[in-house]
Amino acid sequence: MEQNEVPQDNIRTYANNKKAMYATDSAGNYDVIASSGWKIEEEATMQAVQELERLAKDAYTKVGSGSKSPLFFYMYDRRMDLQVLSESTGIYKWRIKRHFNPSVFWKLSSKMLDRYGNALGMTAEELCRMPEQK
Repeated sequence: MEQNEVPQDNIRTYANNKKAMYATDSAGNYDVIASSGWKIEEEATMQAVQELERLAKDAYTKVGSGSKSPLFFYMYDRRMDLQVLSESTGIYKWRIKRHFNPSVFWKLSSKMLDRYGNALGMTAEELCRMPEQK
């Protein structure tokens, strides 16, 4: 991509920030150019966010019915999936899936809850409470 072709669509997902992109100058040398985004990228990001919001809403219902633990809801609410939560906590995915079971979750040690809380940007106490509505 040449420097004059770098997208500058001022997309809302960037929130007035810029992203560094590599582009070639007139001599064919690569240089870093600031981009304000591309409409297609914005659309793809918004679809991904909407899907995570849908998953969080579905998870909220499952926690309310008692079939899943609050960890399941907060994972999606914090815009993560099982892979990202596993990488953030250093806990195997199979073990996290086990912690989605409410009977297992409520027996977790405070150390394990803190580990999840740190990855999700919340305290262990907040992790054990569900918001009033989602």
